[in-house]
Amino acid sequence: MGFPLIGETIQLLIPSRSLDLHPFIKNRVQRYGPIFRTSVVGRPVVMSTDPKFNHYIITEEGKSVELWYLDTFSKMLPIYGVGSIQKYIRNIALSHFGVESIRERLLPQVEQIVQKTLRSWSTQKSVELKHATSSMLFDFTLKQMFGYDSENSPEKLSDKFANFVHGLMSLPLNIPGTTYHKCLKDQKEVLSMMRGIVKERLASPDKHRGDFLDHAIQDMKTENFLTEDFIVQLMFGILFGTFEPISAVLVLTLKLLSDHPLIVEELTAEHEAILRNRHNPDSSLSWDEYKSMTFTLNVINEVLRLGNVAPGLLRRVTKDIKFNGYIVPAGWDVVLVTPALQLNPETFKDPVAFNPSRWKGLDSYTISKNFMPFGGGIRQCAGADYSRAFVATFLHILVSKYRWTKIKGGNIVRKPILDFEGGLEIEVSEKNK
Repeated sequence: MGFPLIGETIQLLIPSRSLDLHPFIKNRVQRYGPIFRTSVVGRPVVMSTDPKFNHYIITEEGKSVELWYLDTFSKMLPIYGVGSIQKYIRNIALSHFGVESIRERLLPQVEQIVQKTLRSWSTQKSVELKHATSSMLFDFTLKQMFGYDSENSPEKLSDKFANFVHGLMSLPLNIPGTTYHKCLKDQKEVLSMMRGIVKERLASPDKHRGDFLDHAIQDMKTENFLTEDFIVQLMFGILFGTFEPISAVLVLTLKLLSDHPLIVEELTAEHEAILRNRHNPDSSLSWDEYKSMTFTLNVINEVLRLGNVAPGLLRRVTKDIKFNGYIVPAGWDVVLVTPALQLNPETFKDPVAFNPSRWKGLDSYTISKNFMPFGGGIRQCAGADYSRAFVATFLHILVSKYRWTKIKGGNIVRKPILDFEGGLEIEVSEKNK
C-alpha cells in the first residue's frame, strides 16, 4: 500500500516513455497477479487488468458501484450519477454530436474547419501540433455549443482551457505559483465567459439559433434540474470530453504515420480513390464516403488501441463486493486498467507495434471484449462516433491534399495520461504547389 498518506502516488506519476503498459501496473501485475491493491493520494484502490472483474464492475454501476474521479478532477468537473440526469446528459450530447447529427450536418462543417486549419498551417514555417489541434477542436466545439467565434474573441480561450487540462494531474495545492492554482484561475475565466453567454441567451428567449445552448435552455421548461449553473457546468464538461482526447489521438496518429511511410501510402491510396470516384471533384465529403474508409478506420482503431489516452476507468464501491474469494470493501476505489486489454499479446500479436492491418482479422466479439477506448457499460462515451469522424475527416483532407514532415518532437510520455514531451512540430505544404 506504499507510504502513509501518499501511498504509491509518486510511483504511479513517474513518467513512462513507451506506448506499453505503464511500469507501475506491469510490475505489480507480474508480482501480484491481474488484480492488486494499492493506495493513491491517500485512498485505498484496487487496480484490475482482469477482463472478468472489469466486466463485472461495469455491470454493477448503479448497484454497488458509482463513478469516481481523482480529487483534483472531482473538484473541477461535474459528476452526475446514474438516473434521469445522466440519461438527459447522454441524450442531449448524442443529439448534437451523435451519429445522426454527424450524418445530417456535422460532417461538412468538420471538413470546412479542417480545410481552413490545414490551409493556415501550410502558410506557416512550422506548427506545434498539440497546441494547434487543441485550438481547432476547442473553437469548433464551442461554435457547435453557442456559436463561439474565436476570430472575434478578445482572448485566446483555448490556451486557458489547455492550461486547465494540464493542471488536472497536478497535486491539488491551491497556493499562488502552483500549477493547480493557475488551473483553477483559468477554469474560472472560461466558466465566467460561458456564464455570460448563457445569461445573454436567457435575456433574449425569442432568438433561436438551433445550437446546443438553445436546446438546453428550451429544456429548462420541462427539466427542473436544468439551472443556469448546471448548463454552464454541462457545457464545460462536454468541452473537456472532446478537447483533450481527440487532440491527443490526432497528434499520436501523425507521429505514428510519420514513422510508417508505407501505411501513409496505403492511406493516401484509399482517399485518392474516394476523390476519383466522385461525380463532382469539388463536392463535400459524404456520409457514404466516410463509411467506405475501411483502412482509415483501421488506422484510427489502431491508434486508439495504442494511445490509451486515459490510464483506465475509475469507479467507487458503494457496497462490499465479493469476487474470486476476495472482498472489495465499500468506500474503496477501483481502477479498471483497460489499456491492459488492448495491449494483451494473447489478443493482439506484437501489441506495441503499430499495425492497422491486424484489424482485418479480428472478429466483432473479440473487439467488443478487448477494445474499450471510449469506456463501457452505461457510461460509454457519447462522443465516440464524433471522435472517429473528426479524425477520419482530418486524415482525408491531409493525405489527399497536403504533405507533412516531422521536424522535431513527438516523444511519447505517460504521466500517466498520454502526452508528448516537447510537443510535435511539423511542416505542412500543399501537394499542388
